[in-house]
Amino acid sequence: MLRERFEVVIWVSGNHELWTLPGDPATSRCAARYLQFVEALRRVDALTPEDPYPTWESADGPVVVAPLFFLYDYTFRPPGTASKQEALAVAEAAGVLCADEILLHPDPYPSREDWCAARLDYTRARLDQIPADARTVLVNHWPLVREPTSVLAYPEFALCEQTRDWPTRYRAAAVVYGHLHMPRTIEVDGVPHHEVSVGYPHEWGRLGAPARRLVPILGARTERIGS
Repeated sequence: MLRERFEVVIWVSGNHELWTLPGDPATSRCAARYLQFVEALRRVDALTPEDPYPTWESADGPVVVAPLFFLYDYTFRPPGTASKQEALAVAEAAGVLCADEILLHPDPYPSREDWCAARLDYTRARLDQIPADARTVLVNHWPLVREPTSVLAYPEFALCEQTRDWPTRYRAAAVVYGHLHMPRTIEVDGVPHHEVSVGYPHEWGRLGAPARRLVPILGARTERIGS
């Protein structure tokens, strides 16, 4: 349906797509499951993080739109913790248990952190090939920097510190993410970061129905954070 309504559709995977649920007839697990989504999206002519990055001709010149996928490595940790295990313990003490710990399997990698490391290497290599004079829009399910998580009640773990400098390193005109279900736009180190979650139907009273929330990415108003 989206492909019929929009000239270009770009997909990035979140975590829920990669869950292997009890009773799910599709028994493939994470890496294989992700690639199955990639192939399914290609069949309807949607772009994925495995495809060549498209270039959008904006009023201010060309912008390379880069869909990303690299999971997380648990390095957004609370103060006083030095490991994934300590961060998860703090989360558990706060009554927080991430379903990924049960449903998001890292196969064939030893851990989600190992899968993340492999995806980071792959993604950096691709982003490094973008011409040095080209601006980008970086699109990822998870935030690339820590600041968006400051509004969470329990920002105890997850995500990835290694992407902190990507918006500036790769000349981002904007960063687009979801995951938190707290739509807003903030500016971090001079780069707008747009949370564009549609959310679940039961959240639409708070977020607004999706049809009323198409988000303009370049030229949007921002809340400034950082220097």
